Amino acid sequence: MRARHDLVWLTRAGWGAALAQAPAYDSVLRDWFEHDWPAVVRRHEPGLVDDVVCLGMPLPLVEGVRQRLGIVAEVQHVARHTAPLRIGDALAGAPSKWLAPLLALQRDFAGLDLRVYGSLAMASITGMPYLRPASDIDLLLRVASGDELRAGVALLERHAQLLPLDGEIMFPTGDAVAWKEWGAARRDGARVLVKSLHTVRLADPVALEATLA
Repeated sequence: MRARHDLVWLTRAGWGAALAQAPAYDSVLRDWFEHDWPAVVRRHEPGLVDDVVCLGMPLPLVEGVRQRLGIVAEVQHVARHTAPLRIGDALAGAPSKWLAPLLALQRDFAGLDLRVYGSLAMASITGMPYLRPASDIDLLLRVASGDELRAGVALLERHAQLLPLDGEIMFPTGDAVAWKEWGAARRDGARVLVKSLHTVRLADPVALEATLA
């Protein structure tokens, strides 16, 4: 099952279809294809059939500005897909000041499913400039139990004192919540904004936690 932030590699036919959708980005798309870089799964656009996948291509910074290119690919044009990068695979794009704290984060999250997406992930994959001085590190904590949820959020809150951490908790259903919002909502009894592959809605954190094993 594909989920938001997953990485998707297209077939040659898939890249051909992408070029037809965005001819203004011809050189960018050809470069992406030649380097065999992935696109990123984004939320499914309303009204589209189920046998397509909506993809985003976060483009590198140009004079400090980043653009995002959205394309739609047929499922048959997906060559392969994976979950977002693990911490160890995202170190290549990190500035030196982040390396030691990221390695400490990796050690503390051993046994938990923590992934990296966003600017740091794309910088590591492509080697191109994505990070600004004020960039955050987008982390995806994928949880399968209440114990993993509680332990992971506690670790994120602790490591956020040393790194500019941001990102989401993802439940087995594919529902995702900003982890900073989750912590505040659990303390205040508020509802949280839930993003999934097809919807955005408000939900009770207790109901979401009840979906865990």
